Amino acid sequence: MTSRERVLTTLNHKEPDKIPIDFGGMRSTSIMAIAYNRLKKELGFNNSVTRMLDITQQLAIPEKEILDIFQVDVISLEDSYLQNDQEWKEWQLPDNSKVEIPLKLMPKWNGEEWVLMDGERVKARMPESCLYFENSNPPLENAVTEQDIQNYNWQIYSDEYLRVLENKAKQLYEETDYAIMGGFGGNIIENYQVLRGYSNAMLDLVADPNFAEALIGKMTEVHLINLEKYLQAVSKYIQVIQMGDDLGMQSGPQISLDLYQAFIKPAHKKIYKYVKSNSDLFLFLHSCGSIYDFIPDLIDAGVDILNPVQFSASRMDSSQLKREFRDKITFWGGGVDTQNVLPFGTPEEVEKQVKEQIEKFAPGGGFVFAAVHNIQANIPTENIIKLFETAIKYRNY
Repeated sequence: MTSRERVLTTLNHKEPDKIPIDFGGMRSTSIMAIAYNRLKKELGFNNSVTRMLDITQQLAIPEKEILDIFQVDVISLEDSYLQNDQEWKEWQLPDNSKVEIPLKLMPKWNGEEWVLMDGERVKARMPESCLYFENSNPPLENAVTEQDIQNYNWQIYSDEYLRVLENKAKQLYEETDYAIMGGFGGNIIENYQVLRGYSNAMLDLVADPNFAEALIGKMTEVHLINLEKYLQAVSKYIQVIQMGDDLGMQSGPQISLDLYQAFIKPAHKKIYKYVKSNSDLFLFLHSCGSIYDFIPDLIDAGVDILNPVQFSASRMDSSQLKREFRDKITFWGGGVDTQNVLPFGTPEEVEKQVKEQIEKFAPGGGFVFAAVHNIQANIPTENIIKLFETAIKYRNY
C-alpha cells in the first residue's frame, strides 16, 4: 500500500498492511525545534538549517529525509517542507541553536523579552528564560456589545493565500503518496479564549450568555465563509481536514457537558456538517485532556478522528476508549505518554509503552500512530529515536 492508501484504509476502520505513522502532520503531532535540532545532529543531518513556521509553539518543519527515516505516512498541507513562497531569516532558539523563520513572522526583541505583534498590539510574549510564546492582550477583552464584536477585524482568506495553498496541495498530491492533512482549525472555545482571555471566556458562558452566543455566532459565520473558500481550493487534493478545540484538562472537562451542548456543539455541528455536505474529507479534531464525556456528542457533530488521545488524563483509558468507540471514531495519537514516559523514562520504558499502546489501539484499524501531543524540547534524543523505531517494529498487521 502507499501511505495515502494506508491512511484511508485505517480511517475506514479496516486493517491496512501497516499502522500509519504521523510525525508533523499537524501542529500537535510535531516536535519543538530545539529537540529537532538535536535529533538531526544525532541522525547525521547537519547540512540544513531547520525551518520553523509555528513560532508560538516553536515547532520545526520535519524535512523529507527525516520523514523517510521514520516511515511517516502523513504530511501537513500548510506546514510541509514545501515552503518556497516564504522569505526566510535566521533566528536563534533559547538553547542558542539556529532556525529559519519567515521574515513576516519574525519576533521582535523589546529589551526585556521577545514579542509577536499584531499591528501595534503585542499578541504574544516570550521572556528570555521561556521556551514558548504565550498569548497576551486579548483583542476583545473589553468588548461589551454585539457592535464591539462586529467591529473586530475578522480575517477572511485572500485569493492569493488560497492560490498558494492550492498549488501546494496539488504538488503534494501529484508528487508524493503521503496522506495530506489540511489544517483549517475551526476553533470555537479556543478562539473565544484568545479573543476574550481565559477568565472572561469562562465567565461569559454563565454570566453573559447573550454576549457569548453573539461572539460564537460571529466566529461560526467567519469560519463558514473561510471554509467554503478552503474546500473549493484544496478539497480535491487533501484527504483529512483538521479542526481543533481543547475541551479537556488533566483532571476533567474544561466546561460542563451542558455548556458544551448549549453553546459549542451547535457551532461545531454547523462547521463539521458543512465539511460533510461539501466534500469527502475525513474530519480530524484535536482536543486535549479528559474529553471522554464529549466523545458521543463529537461523533454526532461529525468528528471522524480524535487526537491526541491523552490517555494519561482522567477517564481516558486506552482500552476502554477502543472498546466503546472502535467502529465510530479513529484514534490518532495515543502512542506514548509525552508527560512522563517520553521525557523521563528510559528507552526500554518507551519501547514497552509504545508496544502496549499499539496492541490496544491497532486491532480492526481506526488507528494512526503518533505521540500524545508534540515532542517537547527536553525529550532525550534516544527516546525520540526509540519511539519511532518501536512504532516501525510493531506496525505490521
